[in-house]
Amino acid sequence: MLSRRHFLLKAVLATPFLFGGYALAVEPQRLVITRYRITPEGWPAGVIRIAVLADIHAINPWMSPAHIERIARATNALEPDIVLLAGDYEASMPLYGVGSYVSMADCAKALSLLRAPLGVHAVLGNHDLGRRGRGGDNVRRAFAAFGIPVLENEAVRVEKGGLGLWLLGLGDQWGGIHRRRLDDLPATLAQMSDSSPAILLAHEPDIFAELPMLDRERRIALTICGHTHGGQVRIPFYGPRGVPSRFGKRFAYGHIVEGDRHLVVSGGLGMTGLPVRFGVPPEIVMITLGGAGSTAA
Repeated sequence: MLSRRHFLLKAVLATPFLFGGYALAVEPQRLVITRYRITPEGWPAGVIRIAVLADIHAINPWMSPAHIERIARATNALEPDIVLLAGDYEASMPLYGVGSYVSMADCAKALSLLRAPLGVHAVLGNHDLGRRGRGGDNVRRAFAAFGIPVLENEAVRVEKGGLGLWLLGLGDQWGGIHRRRLDDLPATLAQMSDSSPAILLAHEPDIFAELPMLDRERRIALTICGHTHGGQVRIPFYGPRGVPSRFGKRFAYGHIVEGDRHLVVSGGLGMTGLPVRFGVPPEIVMITLGGAGSTAA
């Protein structure tokens, strides 16, 4: 019979393996719904429900076409008014030699199950613009074949029950193999032909720090991004282990408010580097924009 001391010692020694097993086999397969209710200052009467999917990184066996289809069906069950895809559909490399790539045709076919009255709209991420993604052409062709528009510095106007809204899809800020920024927010804002509020969909959240200079008229009511994976691994009492941003943890995850400007950063769905997630389960983000108050759940 083990003494209490020996039992505790064995438990301590086993803990890293238990956490590792959970991060490898359990959390990557979870799917949570993260809900936000946001009412920006000056928002007109009316409510719009936005579903956000970010950082799919399609690769077998973790993010197979069948798994992407399950995510699409779970998104449809939320009955959003509009679905926004925040970039990084490509996996940049087989994760440490394990797994196999999913073609963008198969990824787009799975995402074509998404349904929303105001449509499904996408932007590209830095991984989509890499060599494997042929500078973004793989995603552009595949998504076009299934009727999913990819917005690159483009403004699209949608309307729900008299509530007009501009969707601004930004070019990627990292640029992939192009080795330069592809975003042009001033040119995108210039396409807005009326005073309806705007949602900015951008892959990387760093653009949020530039809004006070680039959006002086405060046309943008909400910025929606992915890219960070929420750090992918969040260590208790420390936070995200690594955030790919010029601003460190400032825009790592969640609903961020600076100077009455609103940003939502999704923790994403897939993985890069190690095939692990810890403390940041894959998520569908559901934003209720308008109505009373601003909350997160």
